[in-house]
Amino acid sequence: MHIIAVIFGQLLDLIIGDPPKMPHPIKWIGSFIALLSKKLNSGRFRIVKGAFTALFVIGVVTGITFTIVTLSYKINIFVGLFIEMILIAIGLAQKSLKEAAMIVYDALDKSDLDEARLKLSWIVGRDTEHLEEPEIVRGVVETVSENTSDGVTAPLFYAILFGATGLWAYKAINTLDSMIGYKNEKYMEFGKVAARLDDIANFIPSRITGFLLLFTKNKTKRNFMERLKCWLVDAKKHPSPNSGYLEAATAYQLGIQLGGFNTYKGITSFRAYMGVPEQTLQKEHIKDAITQMFIVSWLFLIIVGGVYVAVSFPWSEL
Repeated sequence: MHIIAVIFGQLLDLIIGDPPKMPHPIKWIGSFIALLSKKLNSGRFRIVKGAFTALFVIGVVTGITFTIVTLSYKINIFVGLFIEMILIAIGLAQKSLKEAAMIVYDALDKSDLDEARLKLSWIVGRDTEHLEEPEIVRGVVETVSENTSDGVTAPLFYAILFGATGLWAYKAINTLDSMIGYKNEKYMEFGKVAARLDDIANFIPSRITGFLLLFTKNKTKRNFMERLKCWLVDAKKHPSPNSGYLEAATAYQLGIQLGGFNTYKGITSFRAYMGVPEQTLQKEHIKDAITQMFIVSWLFLIIVGGVYVAVSFPWSEL
């Protein structure tokens, strides 16, 4: 039954997105993580404390969501479907991801680089003050590519399998990673378990999503098998075990090169190049990445959802 809520939840997110004045559960989860981190991220046994934090947050979020969904269905099946649909919709990010990317695109379209740099800084962690248009575009395209999985298809994957409860368990894991999963002195030990859980949770969705990206409109002269082989090679170059599968697929579909030098708080680092620069990065590639995100999101629902229905359908009763 929850697959119906998934379909309408994704449609609702596409149309409405996240109402700007509505408090979002991610903020509550973030505040909860920040509170636990403040109290526990010090002294000895930080890995153990971090593991407790991760498991406790995931447990609380999963328990609350499960209780809300269960009680809603006990009231009435239509009430249950409606509540689960809302919970799924607010856990997806199709429209909000598009809006965040298009704000940067609009600034570039007006040739306002300062505004584009500022708006890019809202969605990436790298320093943006001195970036020129190709590097601004790269930042947006990489963000849209990565978040096609993190923000849309990965939560969809767990919603298809386990309904709204599965989706919000994933969102808890993803939020933990984004807040404490850093490889720095403060979080290296405390966020270790959170980071590994996020890697595990994204392992399957990221690879399915990257593969499906190869079926979107090809803007290169390479055939599918060439792009598939190059994708599998370049995906492994990314420091993340999952993000490379999204960025490499986008690079080979659009005929652009992603990766390169990034600066974080004044410190420059290099990320391996992915793709071949058949085209210079330009603002229209932002729209291309958004279009890919929408196409793949629905392909993912149709294919993965279809497989789930086929496997779970009680054929033996026919």
